Amino acid sequence: MKTQIELARAGIISEQMAAVAQNEGVSPEFVREKTAQGRIVIPWNSVRKPKAVGIGEGLRTKVNASIGTSSDIIDYASEVAKARAAEESGADTLMELSVGGDLDRVRREVIAAVDLPVGNVPLYQAFCEASRKYGNPNKLDDEMLFDIIERQCADGMAFMAVHCGINLYTLERLKRQGYRYGGLVSKGGVSMAAWMLATGRENPLYEQFDRVVGILKKYDTVLSLGNGLRAGAIHDSSDRAQIQELLINCELAELGREMGCQMLVEGPGHVPLDEIEGNIKLQKRMSGGAPYYMLGPIATDVAPGFDHITAAIGAAQSSRYGADLICYITPAEHLALPNEEDVRMGVKAAKIAAYIGDMNKYPERGRERDKEMSKARRDLDWQRQFELALFPHDAAAIRASRTPEDESTCTMCGDFCASRGAAKLFAGDLAGDKI
Repeated sequence: MKTQIELARAGIISEQMAAVAQNEGVSPEFVREKTAQGRIVIPWNSVRKPKAVGIGEGLRTKVNASIGTSSDIIDYASEVAKARAAEESGADTLMELSVGGDLDRVRREVIAAVDLPVGNVPLYQAFCEASRKYGNPNKLDDEMLFDIIERQCADGMAFMAVHCGINLYTLERLKRQGYRYGGLVSKGGVSMAAWMLATGRENPLYEQFDRVVGILKKYDTVLSLGNGLRAGAIHDSSDRAQIQELLINCELAELGREMGCQMLVEGPGHVPLDEIEGNIKLQKRMSGGAPYYMLGPIATDVAPGFDHITAAIGAAQSSRYGADLICYITPAEHLALPNEEDVRMGVKAAKIAAYIGDMNKYPERGRERDKEMSKARRDLDWQRQFELALFPHDAAAIRASRTPEDESTCTMCGDFCASRGAAKLFAGDLAGDKI
């Protein structure tokens, strides 16, 4: 069976490419050409066949929601509820990142609960199982690791964040720069670093990259090159260790494409606004335009409890400058395992950020909806405003909770409604070409 990139290179427009083209309002040939170049990926799985979602150049910026158990909170029903909440709130993809309980069970229940492409990080389960089996995660062996990757693909994973770019050389860069202000924040990255330092061996995911690609190709699963050395603090952004891993991931993205696998590159987590554009341009240049998956990014470190907002600010900039997939951040980030309401808030904040970014990334096609909303507000057409809103039910619920005496206005201004007053003043101009 051929992968999406292999089909595209053969001149074939797959069913998935056609569906992406229809959803995005572009031509099927455009999607095929960009998929052939590796500039668009379609997270897929030949066993599960999820909803077709296109990620990449010329398409709207997508939003991922991450869920999963922890060692402290293991509630399978809650994870399924969060998965459904993410889908209902508008997430385009989902990552199942459990590290507590029966990991096979939670993964399979989440996959069965949604139509979205679902991804994960195989290192989580690999180190959990090694710890349970041997009492020491550093006793993980290559065969156990690759068996788990195969098992997870067989369950229906549409994309996988695989930490191939951490190797002995990147760890040496980390040591030589004098560690970090924020330390290491990737669970998979820390676990793999500990394994390499304990065993003195090279990362098998890097050393046997062709084996990783071979497994994912078999299922047409997208290989998302994870960033285990991503910055977890503003003052660590763009340091040598992070850039070294990005360089390796960009090289591997090119190699994986040549081998016929769909490739995605992951970006940093904490980035000041003045570095976002440069980071994205660097990734695009070094990877040959591979789709870029930004984790947030969080734009300041000092707003715990409101990191869905700090991340939305960074995400809007990222989308504007060319990021293709944004991982949401919830209000619980840095504080606790997110609950269902956190998931909803995180998705909605990220969706707004991605929309704002796309307005600027595609100004010729991205602002018509805003113009229509302006006219609906001017004309006090409340139903039309709800239809155009990103989250119609939320907007309608707020208005219904504070009903005005005059239903043509709202309780913000009441009798002093500026829109109503202006309409009377300029009634003769309403037939002009601005309408």
